[in-house]
Amino acid sequence: MRSKLFVPGARPDFFIKALASEADAISFDLEDSVTTGGKTAARSAIAGFLASEATRTALAANGKQVIVRVNAPHSPHFAADIAAMALPDVALINLPKLEDPDDVVTAVTALERAEQAAAITRPIGLLITIETPRALRRAAEIATAHPRIAGLQLGLNDLFEALAIDRRALGSAHAVMLAMRLATGEGGAFAYDGAYAAIADDQGFRLEAEQARALGYLGKSCIHPRQIAIANAVFGARADALDQARRIVAAADEAAAIGRGAFQLDGRMIDRPAIEQARATLAMADKE
Repeated sequence: MRSKLFVPGARPDFFIKALASEADAISFDLEDSVTTGGKTAARSAIAGFLASEATRTALAANGKQVIVRVNAPHSPHFAADIAAMALPDVALINLPKLEDPDDVVTAVTALERAEQAAAITRPIGLLITIETPRALRRAAEIATAHPRIAGLQLGLNDLFEALAIDRRALGSAHAVMLAMRLATGEGGAFAYDGAYAAIADDQGFRLEAEQARALGYLGKSCIHPRQIAIANAVFGARADALDQARRIVAAADEAAAIGRGAFQLDGRMIDRPAIEQARATLAMADKE
């Protein structure tokens, strides 16, 4: 999931274009981009689009993941969002404004009820957005709160703007990215980079994406189609990392068979930490 494109739930005219885009995932939004009075209509529009035969055929053909950002668990809109979005083709529910691990359990309980009511047999995963100081401080607790959590997503816009932190200072972004990445490492979840609001700033988007890639992030959110190609190019390098991980694991198995715990591969000494990292890389790829 190198790239995921945010699609406002209040803009059904964008849905088909998003489906045809080069993004690896579509992230329908029921939260910030939808007014209070438009929530019901947006739910209906998304559900109708995903239920159509044409959409389901296209998803089966192009392999896109479907994500829905619902309103926060403490929001009056949350229950209706979950009930409407428990759909067969929804892979992940994105939970925003979450600060407490107990909120994850609350969300899972609601999701389980919705899945049962809709006869959904494949559990829908959770993508938790970390966008407040409290959430960042408790990120490891949140990441380990329930097995349904697939990943954490960084929300730098909300986090930095509330604190008057300059988003363009890459050192500040690096510190937060690293903290969340370490938290996901403890929880065995993936880390995903958030949106970049300056749509015309391709260079800024690329620099932030490259920094996230260097820290082991899976991909980056896009709020405009022009950002997709950049995200795909930056995070497409993961293919090389996966190939290297496979080679390390295969060589480690051969070395173990003759009683060796360390060995050389491509001029590099490989021992337990590198082997464990390679196995974790492959396990994470299997979860995507």
